[in-house]
Amino acid sequence: MSIFRILFAIVATLVLLGINFYVYRRFLCKIEMFKNHTKLIKWSIIIISLCELLFFFKLRSGDMDISLYLLFSSFIGISFMLFCISLVYDLFHIPLSKVPFDKSRRLMLKTILDVTMLILAFSYMLRGFINGFKKPIIKEVEVKIKGLKKELNIVQISDVHIGKSLGKEFFDSIVKPINTLDADIVVITGDLVDLHVSQIGDKLESLKDIKARYGVYFVSGNHEYFHGVEAICEHLKSLHVKVLENESLVINNQINLAGITDLMGRRLDLLQPDLQKALLQVNPDLPTVLLAHQPKITKELKNEKIDLILSGHTHGGQIFPFGLLVLLDQPYLAGLYQHSEKTQIFVNAGAGYWGPPIRILAPSEIVKLKLVSF
Repeated sequence: MSIFRILFAIVATLVLLGINFYVYRRFLCKIEMFKNHTKLIKWSIIIISLCELLFFFKLRSGDMDISLYLLFSSFIGISFMLFCISLVYDLFHIPLSKVPFDKSRRLMLKTILDVTMLILAFSYMLRGFINGFKKPIIKEVEVKIKGLKKELNIVQISDVHIGKSLGKEFFDSIVKPINTLDADIVVITGDLVDLHVSQIGDKLESLKDIKARYGVYFVSGNHEYFHGVEAICEHLKSLHVKVLENESLVINNQINLAGITDLMGRRLDLLQPDLQKALLQVNPDLPTVLLAHQPKITKELKNEKIDLILSGHTHGGQIFPFGLLVLLDQPYLAGLYQHSEKTQIFVNAGAGYWGPPIRILAPSEIVKLKLVSF
């Protein structure tokens, strides 16, 4: 395990311990009907915290049983959602405790608040798990591209995260709808797998079955770097996928399609992204579409002629309101944005999930981008 992964595991564990402590002290212990069960609640929180710690330190080893993976990762999602509910609870509970009502009226209002927050917490978590296990929706987006000779259909998937909990059956279920979308090209903008190449087996075999007039294209995401990006890319090439590593090509004399490796390459000093190299061979008379896993590649743009960037990475926040934290690192969350006068960016919310099988206000998606001239 690299230093970066160890630090990530330590920081994530400390954050979760803090979250669980806050949930225990500021929410669960203050619920009137739980007053006689605080010892049980305390030990439950301790056990959940230990499971979350184990999850982060066993995550990269690949030897965690799938049932434990789902259970422990679900605990992380539950902790985050309970933390959000706890914050809301405090917003009401603190002012309520200072209202000059008599004791019986204050108790009645607190009971109403307690019950309301418990119902909200249960509904929040239930909806999250239901959405997490739903198949990706098909989303169609029209993008106007200056100088485009004729319409072009690009189908994009991102952040599928084939690994412990999402396998061959899930990926096959993604390929099937892709093949109904009349794609000129299919692009995969990173984080396709969360496995070492030796563990992939036949999980991605249906890549060979994707129907696209001009091929299937891939750029690496940060998670490929965690599991051996070079070997994964070689495996994808054997499945008839064109891997773009800081390079470009012309698609049917209509667009330049460029792709760069992920920004994680700089941290690990491996397959580092090079935007200038990726754009070196583009045809200046054609529009350019750039594939880049992380939206914050836009921070590195200077005066390059890039008409459209296709990204992923954010999962649309995955669990609302986590997207607010994502925006501290990434400039865009999900959907189509006008980054500059020259450049638009579309951020895909992802087809799968990472960690907890939970999604709130961030449905998984397969996106058909219809490029039209204007």
